[in-house]
Amino acid sequence: MSDAPRLWMRHESRSSERRAPLTPEDAAVLVAHGVPVTVEESPQRVFPLGDYRAAGCATAPAGSWTGAPADAYVLGLKELPDAPARLTHRHIFFGHAYKGQSGAAELLGRFAAGGGSLLDLEYLTDEDGRRLAAFGYWAGYVGAALAVLHRRGRLAAPLVPLGRAELDAALRDSRTDDGLRALVTGALGRCGRGARDAFATAGIGPTCWDLAETRDLDRAALLDHDILVNAVLTSRPVPPFLTAGHLDTPGRRLSVVGDVTCDVTSDCNVLPFNDRITTWEQPVRRLPGLDVIAIDNLPSLLPAEAGRSFSADLLPHLLDLGSPPWERCLRTFHAAQKSLQESAHA
Repeated sequence: MSDAPRLWMRHESRSSERRAPLTPEDAAVLVAHGVPVTVEESPQRVFPLGDYRAAGCATAPAGSWTGAPADAYVLGLKELPDAPARLTHRHIFFGHAYKGQSGAAELLGRFAAGGGSLLDLEYLTDEDGRRLAAFGYWAGYVGAALAVLHRRGRLAAPLVPLGRAELDAALRDSRTDDGLRALVTGALGRCGRGARDAFATAGIGPTCWDLAETRDLDRAALLDHDILVNAVLTSRPVPPFLTAGHLDTPGRRLSVVGDVTCDVTSDCNVLPFNDRITTWEQPVRRLPGLDVIAIDNLPSLLPAEAGRSFSADLLPHLLDLGSPPWERCLRTFHAAQKSLQESAHA
């Protein structure tokens, strides 16, 4: 990869996405190290464009990354717009394209057509497979917060972004002696830790399950909770925790599921009865006897806190785009491309 990278941070096309992968303060560090940074205009980004200018960044109109210099790394978070059909640049974002998700083949096909590459942030890991930059804590925090607020009749739609102090105040104000029982699966990971902290703020001591408990899952015990927050991340199919049939269990207590993982169109979905995401406009999907929250950009509800945390994690790796973690990202991309080609010719 290039020894003198150029970064181009794009506007996020999703209207509810207010986060940024790079804060103005961390952009200033990159500029001070000789890394040119261009930041696109965005009407919704939580960090003002003027702060990036003051940090020494160039600016550009929203969506102009398609004409960025060929050697630029295009930096973002969520999905690309549908055009162009040919992706020629090196893109850094969460592609959600390696586990058979909806639209994965189309995205990889656009890279194949244009000769570009995807450096998927989900696969930016150390040698032991631990992710080096992640929004997991904040996803878990917001996911659990929304689940308990909904269960207590305190969740208003549409959702709007806010600060942690405001969210925490809502959680504390919701406290009652209702005896709610909550369960967090994947409790020892980043998402799980965030969910546990949100429940604590709401006055709930959750049951915490991780690998040992989910490997030999006690389904009756799972169903005997009011709220389930699923924070399990798996890269391969595993036996599901709950199917539609399990929801017919007599005496089931479970009434709210916060599916933070949101693997809804993947074979890795451990809650296959949940096959679609929910939105900021309609955060809760009502199934018979069960309400599901499955928003796939939860941290954007706390955009400033989540953005600062993620940018701090990502910054050292943006300073060294030729390092082994990025090389592993590139190998993962090439393996996915090869698998797609083989499937097409099978």
